[in-house]
Amino acid sequence: MTVDPIMPTNTGGNAASVHEHIADARQTLERAGLTAADARLDAEVLARHVLDWDRVRLVADGREPMPADAGARYAGVIERRATREPVAFITGRREFWGLEFEVSPDVLIPRPETELIVEAVRNRRERDAVRTIVDVGTGSGCLAVVLACEYPGARVIATDISAAALAVAARNARRHNVDDRVTFVHGDLLEAVHGHVDVIVSNPPYVPSAVALAPEIVNFEPPVALYSGVDGLTLLGRLILDARARLQDGGLFVVEFGLGQDDDICALARAAGWQQVDTIADLQGIARVGVMSV
Repeated sequence: MTVDPIMPTNTGGNAASVHEHIADARQTLERAGLTAADARLDAEVLARHVLDWDRVRLVADGREPMPADAGARYAGVIERRATREPVAFITGRREFWGLEFEVSPDVLIPRPETELIVEAVRNRRERDAVRTIVDVGTGSGCLAVVLACEYPGARVIATDISAAALAVAARNARRHNVDDRVTFVHGDLLEAVHGHVDVIVSNPPYVPSAVALAPEIVNFEPPVALYSGVDGLTLLGRLILDARARLQDGGLFVVEFGLGQDDDICALARAAGWQQVDTIADLQGIARVGVMSV
C-alpha cells in the first residue's frame, strides 16, 4: 500500500517547524494503518534520528524551522515507515540490554522478551562458573555479545545458518569490544559445535507456518529466523534434544519460545531426558522462556 505523505501545514509564510513536520508525519502514519500512539512515537523517533537530536533538544528546539535538507530526509523515512518498514531497519539500530546493536533485514530485530534469557543465565550461574557459552541462531548477535560482556572470562560460540546474519553479528561484537572472545560459526543449530560447553542459549524460529504476522514482521524480517514448521516446534524439538548432549554435567540450556507453547516445550524436554525444566513468564505473565539443566 502506498500512502502519499501529508505536507506540513504552516501557512504563515515561514518554513514549517520541526513540530509541524512531526504532526503531519503522524497523520501520514495513521493513514498507513498505525495506531495513534505508534504513529506519534514513530514520528518523533524518526525526527530525532534524522536531526541527530535527543528528546531534550526536540522539546527545547522543536518550534524552530526544520532544516531544508533534514525536511527532505524526514519525508523519505516517513514514507518508508508508511510502507510498514520497521523503525529499527530505517534507523539501522536497536537497543538490547542497554547496548545499541546494528540491525538490518538480514536479522531478526531484538525484542525485550529475549532479555529474559540473559536474566535467566545471570540468576543461575556466577561469572566464574561459566567458561563456554553457545548462542544458537545468533542473528544480530545480541545474546552472544551481551553474555560476553556479562561473563568476561567466558568464550562464546555464536552459530547461524545465515552468513549475512553472521556478518551483522560480527560487526556488533566489534562495536562492543568482545570480538576477541566471540567466535562466529556458519551452521545449522548445533551441528558445527563440538565438545561440551557450560551454557547454551537460543532464540530460535518458533512461529507456526500458518500464523498471520504484522506487516512489519512478515514483509521485512527474514523468514528463516521466524518460521519452524506447521506447529512452530520443528527446530525447538531438535534443539531441545541436541542441546542436552552438548552440555557439561550441571550445564544450563535457556531457550525462548512462542505464545502457548510452554506445555509442548516441557513435554519435549522431559521426553529428551532433561532432569529439571522450568519456564519464565514475561511482564504480561505469559511463559516465554524455558530453562533446562542436566
